[in-house]
Amino acid sequence: MVAYISMGEAHRRITEYLTRFSDAVSYQDGKSLSRLLSVSSNSAVLLSLADALNIYQDANRVIRQSEKYSQYADIIVPIFRALQSYRLRNLVESYVAFEKASNAFIQEFRNWESAWALEALYLIAYEIRILAERADIELASIGKTPEKLKGAGSFLMKVFGVLAGKGPKRVGALYVTCQLFKTYFKLGTVHLCRSVIRSIETARIFDFEEFPVRDKVTYMYYTGRLEVYNENFPAADHKLSYALTHCDAKKDANIRMILKYLIPVKLSIGILPRTLLLENFNLNEYSEVVLALKRGDLRLLRHALQEHEDRFLRSGVYLVLEKLELQVYQRLVKKIYIMQKQKDPNKAHQIKLDVIVKALKWLEMDMDVDEVECIMSILIYKNLMKGYFAHKSKVVVLSKQDPFPKLNGKPVNS
Repeated sequence: MVAYISMGEAHRRITEYLTRFSDAVSYQDGKSLSRLLSVSSNSAVLLSLADALNIYQDANRVIRQSEKYSQYADIIVPIFRALQSYRLRNLVESYVAFEKASNAFIQEFRNWESAWALEALYLIAYEIRILAERADIELASIGKTPEKLKGAGSFLMKVFGVLAGKGPKRVGALYVTCQLFKTYFKLGTVHLCRSVIRSIETARIFDFEEFPVRDKVTYMYYTGRLEVYNENFPAADHKLSYALTHCDAKKDANIRMILKYLIPVKLSIGILPRTLLLENFNLNEYSEVVLALKRGDLRLLRHALQEHEDRFLRSGVYLVLEKLELQVYQRLVKKIYIMQKQKDPNKAHQIKLDVIVKALKWLEMDMDVDEVECIMSILIYKNLMKGYFAHKSKVVVLSKQDPFPKLNGKPVNS
């Protein structure tokens, strides 16, 4: 419940905000300016201003009667409207007003020669995405088509264009790129990331190392996820490992987000995480997957995939984990090989398909000899196993030299 505010107090709050805004621009104080634009922050200052605006209905006159304030009217008037609407939970109206203010801000930003306002621009880029997401939830709740986040994506591309030039402002391009990634991933239009990635990675005006570490980590995280979707695991490993190495060690939630994708990538190239790592970052959904790989237990792998299917599908790693079956078969055959070697070293390299069928049956996996022969052929073709078939006797004859090559950080299908 809003406390009673007199007209005089409302007027004081409005003029105080206007003075702060004008001073922030005059003194080129980007940090202070950003705080004044943070509609969704629920800061005490902006909440009290919103209450004042809902009492004092003539704020526009206060803005326009002073040249000091009126020069920024195209930004401030819609910001006031966005604040009022947000306070009243009219999220679509808030977004529309904020987008108008943002476009006016971009016009001013173009005219400022130095990069002092980058922090305020970052705030604009962040806010427009957040407000668009919340506006779309409101639209969906009343049966209308969610469209604001798509509009926010178009605006962010415009901002990227402003920053994609020579001069000190270009260091802000990666932050805006990351906001675009978040937008496209949310919309399910990740293919739109390609043009921005091409600009960042091939344009001569950008030097990746000059961007802030925070932005480089976020960029590598999202481009790493894209490589996972494209099943380019060496590139995904490189990008996600970079993100993990450079991520702030105190940001456990961010480290967990990176590991959620890096672990499946590492598994696909034959590198298993330690149990303690999974426990520390609450990634226990991978525990049974890792155990299945260690044991060669196909039943356990399929159980883990079924149990956590929704989570793996949402993350987009289900198909990556499903393809680990070949490594599990390799491990199972290797265990049979080791057991035979202990009994009779001279015949260890000759494994009857019937023995593999029985091992699978023990795991409650019913397969006939023909199916097992097909799987063994794939293992040999994929270089997970060295050897050949003696078809008449239904025997896999393994190489005496390194019968089970290690992946050594390379994907199975390479």
